[in-house]
Amino acid sequence: MPDTPALALTGLSKHFGRPAVDGLDLLVRRGEFYALLGPNGAGKTTTLRMVAGLLAPDAGRIEVMGIDLALEPTAAKRKIAYLPDDPMLYGKLKPYEYLEFVAGLWGIEGAAAEPRARELLAWLDLEQHAHELTEGFSRGMKQKLALAGALIHAPELLILDEPLTGLDAGAARQVKDLLLSHVQQGGTVILTTHILEVAERLAGRIGIIQHGRLIAEGTLDELRAATPGATLEDLFLRLTGPA
Repeated sequence: MPDTPALALTGLSKHFGRPAVDGLDLLVRRGEFYALLGPNGAGKTTTLRMVAGLLAPDAGRIEVMGIDLALEPTAAKRKIAYLPDDPMLYGKLKPYEYLEFVAGLWGIEGAAAEPRARELLAWLDLEQHAHELTEGFSRGMKQKLALAGALIHAPELLILDEPLTGLDAGAARQVKDLLLSHVQQGGTVILTTHILEVAERLAGRIGIIQHGRLIAEGTLDELRAATPGATLEDLFLRLTGPA
């Protein structure tokens, strides 16, 4: 249903000897570009891995497009694509082969996957490398190919953990444009990034977590309402820096 959030977290918790995520409540609307920010160790990656179904929470509830991840894991995961900060590719596959393989995992026939693969490779400037083995790709090229793999089945919720790591300025622009296009077409994007300018320019709403808890949330204008003219970096350091 249109009013159902893309993602709803209720009381989400995970402990690794200490709380990594501590009773986190979070709501991301459909069609939203949401940036989840926080210092190292704040619980961002742990949160995203639980949403992707890679970690089981100790407590709490995860709903993806209104589907309870614990009760209907397969149905919920079909709505998601998750791209970690260091994605794994198969070095002996070429880009088209890799995308065909990923599409097959989602049950997409090759005839349907091929035009989508060509479109993504062209958009990400990888078409000229389509017949090269990925083992020879640079980190930036691998990152872009992994993003193409995440988008091959047109996920409703795209989750990215530091997607711009290792990208030069040109590649980063291509990735940002592709993510904005995904949102404009009705998809939802959640990303973490330490590049605060990226969140400032792209995200419709921003959430800041520390010690596994949400400490601030809103549009950039809402976040800096008490400090007019402040940059996101100013706000972030004020909220998360030492007292």
